[in-house]
Amino acid sequence: MEKVRMPIKLIAVDMDGTFLSDEKTYDRERFKRQYKQLKELGIHFVIASGNQLYRLHAYFDDYDYGLSYVAENGAFVTAEGAELNVSHISREESQCVFELLNDCRNLCAIVCGRNSAYILDSTSEEDLQLVHKYYGRIKIITSYDEIDDDVLKVAMYIREGSPDDFNGMLAERLNGILKPVTSGHQFLDLIIPGIHKAHGLKIIQDHLGIEDHKVVAFGDNNNDAEMLEHAGFGFAMSNGAQGAKEAASFMAGHNNDSSVLDILDVIIEGIKQKQDFEEVFAPYKKE
Repeated sequence: MEKVRMPIKLIAVDMDGTFLSDEKTYDRERFKRQYKQLKELGIHFVIASGNQLYRLHAYFDDYDYGLSYVAENGAFVTAEGAELNVSHISREESQCVFELLNDCRNLCAIVCGRNSAYILDSTSEEDLQLVHKYYGRIKIITSYDEIDDDVLKVAMYIREGSPDDFNGMLAERLNGILKPVTSGHQFLDLIIPGIHKAHGLKIIQDHLGIEDHKVVAFGDNNNDAEMLEHAGFGFAMSNGAQGAKEAASFMAGHNNDSSVLDILDVIIEGIKQKQDFEEVFAPYKKE
């Protein structure tokens, strides 16, 4: 009896700490060659990030609309140029969140809307420069009352201490409207409960008709945990947080070593050779 093969149909990658190096770069020429081969093999490529959609576009500005995006930790989902889903809190809930942010002026808060990100003009120049690294579309406001947009999430930059130190206080104050989750680089994201990267990925899968066991996902932080558990083959980076490593079944190398691109080569060759990916990925299996 012929052994059943495990085909791969979708690959999802987190960006910071995973696909990108610490310098926020990747080997564009190498990936361009890989992406061409993936398309020819019928593999869909998804960028799944806590970052703003407009910022993510800047990393792939020389590609066509074949790419799909799970942005804002799953709140903003597009597939091949088509908007599939935008999840946001109500205007009443937004006001409750803004009251909390007014009480937490010691933390740098970025309100992430459908049309833009918003930050107070009282933000220090140092923090503004940092925010510009992660957001491609930002509006400076004097008050949160100026925001006339659907709020998808809130990102908070923790200048001192660990983001985890603020989880309890924020969770209590938010009363279930948003859920705090660490996303790396001293950032804490306040996301809509149940709206995470796995949620966004599932929307794309349903749109394309792709089952979970045909999905490979890569991530490095706690906001990747649901996606790594969800995917048939979830890879945590060696530089990743403990939450990501516990959620994943497989381990990749360090983000500064182009480890995701290395595994993409393995996937491309495995598909060409019609190999069983349970065997192909055996060397990466977590001990």
